[in-house]
Amino acid sequence: MVRKIIHIDEDKCNGCGRCAEACHESAIGMVNGKAKLLRDDYCDGMGDCLPECPTGAITFEEREAAEYDEAAVKANQQKKAEETHMHHHHEGGCPGSRMREMNRENNEAAASAPTQTQSQLRQWPCQIKLVPTSAAFYENANLLIAADCTAYAYANMHQEFMRNKVTIIGCPKLDAVDYSEKLTEIIKNNNFKSVTIVRMEVPCCGGLEMAAKKAIQASGKFLPWQVVTISIDGRILD
Repeated sequence: MVRKIIHIDEDKCNGCGRCAEACHESAIGMVNGKAKLLRDDYCDGMGDCLPECPTGAITFEEREAAEYDEAAVKANQQKKAEETHMHHHHEGGCPGSRMREMNRENNEAAASAPTQTQSQLRQWPCQIKLVPTSAAFYENANLLIAADCTAYAYANMHQEFMRNKVTIIGCPKLDAVDYSEKLTEIIKNNNFKSVTIVRMEVPCCGGLEMAAKKAIQASGKFLPWQVVTISIDGRILD
């Protein structure tokens, strides 16, 4: 049958995952850092996801599609709820906001004799939304584009990643913006030696990685770059 159904433009999608959270039918999922309509018969055509998309990547279209199947949706939701209950103490739609507790060793000896470490932040401001697109501190620098949470999740963030780099940070989920345009201007207008992207393992952090990659490509510059992913419990993932 021909009916109204959502269409997701992957080129515009920044991977924030807000549409997947807003979809009550679980028709949208995050695949390789991009939002994807998982099954036509899960989409009721109501469009609860549209206003949640910060980049306008979701629109309606009229096309041949399977009829909305409420029974299939409920069965899928029941299956997902059971799987979530088996693997997590707390249920939650978004992995980035699902509660977890890490059991850390209480090392009283280390706590009684703390060592003073020096901050490696080289400039202010550091939020992507606030930093200028051109500045003297960018010149011939190594650029670090990091997700907000990485500095809290990874204990050695300053020494291992921020040292000798200009650090700019952001959260695509909380800021609800597409960083790619501003990052493009920053990379295009300044001479950087390299770009390092440090993100968390949660799907919504894929938006930062995609924006940074898009910016490097759009800048027209050939720069050495790398992506490092940090786990929720503070490990570097391969």
